[in-house]
Amino acid sequence: MNDQSPAAPASPFAPPRRGADWMFGGVYGTVLASGLLAALEQEGGDYTPFYDASWVLVTAAAAALVHGYSHHMTSHQAGAAHRWHVLVRALWNEWPVIAAALPTVLLLVCAGLADWNSYAVTAIGLGLNTALLFAWGSFVALRVGYRIASSLLIGLADATIGLVIIVANALIK
Repeated sequence: MNDQSPAAPASPFAPPRRGADWMFGGVYGTVLASGLLAALEQEGGDYTPFYDASWVLVTAAAAALVHGYSHHMTSHQAGAAHRWHVLVRALWNEWPVIAAALPTVLLLVCAGLADWNSYAVTAIGLGLNTALLFAWGSFVALRVGYRIASSLLIGLADATIGLVIIVANALIK
């Protein structure tokens, strides 16, 4: 047994085992929410922030379920006992994808309640998500043992993904 790999969680509802699991879910969910936020905002069209919020949430949940299920299927062993237990754990461990999309959902709900401008909401949301990508990368890198300078560089690399989405949004629209 590898001394560096942690033991399997005792409960199917245990949080992900490694910082990499959290980082994957956090980065994936944040990038997914950013892409949807940019795509759903249409200049000159009807602004529907509650509709947009529901699609961000539904898409994040679907992505999490598909990712968890695919992990389960690729690691499934024929005749393995407790396969439903393992499937539930695989699905539950994808909660960071959904959690990472929640700031965007909350922003859109607030925009709908306060009747905010769609362009401003998209700009704020993409900026917020870029900052969250930096935070996800830096925090998880620190948590798994990187030094501060390396952690900040990893955070910057993650934030670059957000910047790419911002630039793509500006160029496409």
